[in-house]
Amino acid sequence: MVRRRKANDSNIGYYSFLLGILIAVIAGLVAAAGQLDDVSSATVVLVLVILGLVVGLLNLVEKDVTAFLLAVVALVAVGGTAGGLSLIPYIGLPLADIINYISAFVAPAAVVVALKTIWDLAVI
Repeated sequence: MVRRRKANDSNIGYYSFLLGILIAVIAGLVAAAGQLDDVSSATVVLVLVILGLVVGLLNLVEKDVTAFLLAVVALVAVGGTAGGLSLIPYIGLPLADIINYISAFVAPAAVVVALKTIWDLAVI
């Protein structure tokens, strides 16, 4: 069931979201500079997936589900091609890498939220 946030809720989900975005931005910049090998990139993605699962389980409240899922669909759709960003001189490749890492971060959260929403709809 999609939960409702209470005043005394832990901030683990909030900090997981901030940490995931920060890691995605830093990893995108490092990858664009050519300083991230395949093993390191896979490790970064694994960490982002775990943080995404934490965010999906702990961070979203019922009223945010539709907006979150819509935003993730748009981001992941653009993230697949990076929207041609890599063609922009100087900043395009870092932006494309950052979007790809953010997509890897939010996709697991979206799966968790979507499954919780489907469960809620099926139970009714």
